[in-house]
Amino acid sequence: MRGNSILNILRLACVALATGFTAPALAQQTLSIVTSFPKDLTAVYKKAFEAKNPGVTVEILSRGTSAAIAYVREAPASNKPDIFWASAPDAFEVLSSEKLLQKFDGANKEVPAKIGSYPINDPQGYYYGQALAGYGIMWNTRYMKANKLPEPREWADLVKPVYFNHVSISSPSRSGTTHLTIETILQGEGWTKGWNQILAISGNCAAITERSFSVPDGVNNGQYGLGIVIDFFGLSAKASGFPVEFVYPSVTAIVPANIGLIANARNAELGKKFISFALSLEGQLLLLDPKISRLPVLPAVYAKTPQGYPNPFSGKIKPKVNFDSDMSKSRYYLVNSLYDHTITFRHKELTAAARAIHDAAGKLAVKKNAAAQKLLDEARELAFTPLVSEQKAKEKDFLALYSATKRDALRAKEVTSLEEYWSRKARENYIRAAALANQAAAMAK
Repeated sequence: MRGNSILNILRLACVALATGFTAPALAQQTLSIVTSFPKDLTAVYKKAFEAKNPGVTVEILSRGTSAAIAYVREAPASNKPDIFWASAPDAFEVLSSEKLLQKFDGANKEVPAKIGSYPINDPQGYYYGQALAGYGIMWNTRYMKANKLPEPREWADLVKPVYFNHVSISSPSRSGTTHLTIETILQGEGWTKGWNQILAISGNCAAITERSFSVPDGVNNGQYGLGIVIDFFGLSAKASGFPVEFVYPSVTAIVPANIGLIANARNAELGKKFISFALSLEGQLLLLDPKISRLPVLPAVYAKTPQGYPNPFSGKIKPKVNFDSDMSKSRYYLVNSLYDHTITFRHKELTAAARAIHDAAGKLAVKKNAAAQKLLDEARELAFTPLVSEQKAKEKDFLALYSATKRDALRAKEVTSLEEYWSRKARENYIRAAALANQAAAMAK
């Protein structure tokens, strides 16, 4: 009888395991984080948090920012991940506006309310600044010397002919940090001038990569001379011994890289614990790891930084852009779509136009010709003018086409038609621009 009782107990245990009876207990020991950050950063935090919390497993779900937003949005309510962690403040605005983040009081009182005029934490408590970030240019010093290239200081430098085919950038639709860089230029220079600059820089690019990591990797190994990156890519590469330098252009912004608790998180309490750890002195010190090299939000940490480490609270970094996250959120999908359909998918035609324009400009600098100069000006206008005007980009009905998360069939058809027009028109403009520039060059002989 005793043997049968033991056997029955064992059978019940097996049934419990098979039916997932113990799943809630196991789930409480797994923390799921959706992030766009590289493994060099996430691995350090995973190891440190697991060491402080025996029995806890940190699961890292690596996604580009846009893909990470989609992942959180599409995950079933009963199976949501716990934390969203990324550099793009506008991504958090998108998530909070869709009620996909959970508000809680998790601020570290030692963190200042603002960096410049920008709030470090969401005033509503939906997400918190965990690090600070700026955007700039990194370059490989050996590559620059071998190709006799001058060191850039401003975004405007990268439109110059000398940098043609030496620059790299990632697509803003695939990289939240690149999206922020593009948006920062647009806010700093204005819509039209900003797109003029972005189109000209992109025309000088040797590649538009699918992931932001590919740009610093390519600069580190000398595949590209220069890259447009978030600061920690340049700073960490230099700290790790790569022959690179990094500069913040004056038209940049210092904004928080954020962390937030996802609404209906499977493990909300454990998520809150991780956020608290990331904002603590111990968690902030991890940002100084040479492989990470990010800017802490906790001012006290800067007393422990090596000489020359950027300190955004010291006033030495002077960003001109007071980043407007509401504006960025309102046109988030528009900016990404416009870039892809006029640049990413038409890069071959754009670079051909840029090459022809540079060639004609060089010849006209030696031999002036008013008629040829007029053709060259027309070529530049065709190649570097955005297909969406500043006025159009402000229209609420137009922006609504892109801000809606669930488009009806009619709206989806309208967006598709518009994007097809952009792609077709961009190709026509670039081909025409190249022809005009070649004609101008021929007249300058």
